[in-house]
Amino acid sequence: MMTDDRLLDGVSIKQFSTERGIQATLHLGDCIAGMRKYIPDGSVDIVVTSPPYNLGVNYKGYDDTQSREQYLAWMGEWAAEIKRTLACDGSLFLNVGSKPTDPLVPFQLLDVMTEHFKLQNVIHWVKSIAILKSEVGDYPSITQDAVVGHYKPINSKRFLNDCHEYIFHLTKHGNVEVDRLAVGVPYQDKSNVSRWANGDGDLHCRGNTWFIPYETIKNRDKQRPHPATFPVELPSRCIRLHGVDRAGLVMDPFLGIGSSAVASVGLGARFVGFELVQDYFQESCERLAALIDER
Repeated sequence: MMTDDRLLDGVSIKQFSTERGIQATLHLGDCIAGMRKYIPDGSVDIVVTSPPYNLGVNYKGYDDTQSREQYLAWMGEWAAEIKRTLACDGSLFLNVGSKPTDPLVPFQLLDVMTEHFKLQNVIHWVKSIAILKSEVGDYPSITQDAVVGHYKPINSKRFLNDCHEYIFHLTKHGNVEVDRLAVGVPYQDKSNVSRWANGDGDLHCRGNTWFIPYETIKNRDKQRPHPATFPVELPSRCIRLHGVDRAGLVMDPFLGIGSSAVASVGLGARFVGFELVQDYFQESCERLAALIDER
């Protein structure tokens, strides 16, 4: 692995290269200014990102308590840059969550995004799910109750525990073909293989509910490196759904600790990302370096 550290106009840029060339470029700085300066029109094939939700999360170096009007205006500003940089047949996968006392955030964000894009798919990222044997009946693979995944418990007489987030799949025209079987699942009833598979073998479309548990910290004395990050499997699944063979360049304007970078490079796609906070940027660089050294 080779790395190149540069400082241009006060912005730190770190490039990770292998024998195949530059694999990832990470920018320490504001994503809107960075996209305008460094990302050409129509050059990005896939954007996978999760911006701050404006829900008062305790980020380092970023105020997550703007007025809703300011926040939505800012969302529109970076959405316009994503539209400029995204290829005509590109995909934007936008991960958005909420909190029980403010459940409208994902829909308000979607309202802003659809000023620039078409909503092509709505995917539900399920972090925790309960499947009771008594509710599924005579189902061969369900032999007992199953409660899997993690969530932050809510002690409330008004609200339910929040066990999922949204992934909005946005495209320029709503007509981008996706590789459904790249994230497909085996048939439960094998008699359906010949009935429905149309020669594609023992796989069918997973649908728009994705169970992806996130990692938990078992040692309470250990600090979480980022207060709101998604697991690597989430961006990996988004990239595979769009099509790895069409993932020439993947971008994340809100890099965080680099899950999307790790997913992209792991799948062999080039990556570019932006992160405003030094500590998160450094964590991203370390995770990416470790991945490339292992390969």
